[in-house]
Amino acid sequence: MFPSLTLELPSWVSTQIEAATANGPLRNIEERMLLAIELSAQNIHEGSGGPFGAAIFDADTHELIAPGVNLVTSSHASIAHAEILAMSLAQQRLADFDLSQQGKRRVELVTSGEPCAMCFGAIPWAGLSQLVCAARAEDVCAIGFDEGDKPLDWVDSLNRRGISVQRDLCRDRAVAVLQEYSKTSGLIY
Repeated sequence: MFPSLTLELPSWVSTQIEAATANGPLRNIEERMLLAIELSAQNIHEGSGGPFGAAIFDADTHELIAPGVNLVTSSHASIAHAEILAMSLAQQRLADFDLSQQGKRRVELVTSGEPCAMCFGAIPWAGLSQLVCAARAEDVCAIGFDEGDKPLDWVDSLNRRGISVQRDLCRDRAVAVLQEYSKTSGLIY
């Protein structure tokens, strides 16, 4: 018999989300990004995974659909990236693998770092409309992570599919979290 795979967000994530959204949806893109970055920072402090956080929002109402944090080390699963968890949890919550619900909804992924090769591949299939990133791949690689091979024109590739991309939002803060992880000898995988 093979083991089953269950990925659950750590309990502290709910507390963090409740505090961040206590006054309603995060209407400002910087607020939404700071939530993703704070999730990445708290993930380090709690020891629950790598220095990455993400969140899926309704692009029009700014309602949080699902958060995600990196659980690679704690789950022993290389697919447990923050973006993959956020997309998967959003799909479960909406009961639809197509987060756009066949074009009826615009959905935004906000992430503390640019997508790696795996997460990049999942973005169009999840039905996202927008991607907003903080740290760049070179920032992530600078502390030793391998982001895999993705097209050099990855932004244009997503744009051609109708997915807008915004980069470098709150980049300095996200890079500071990556450097903190490196200084605390966080596991590089």
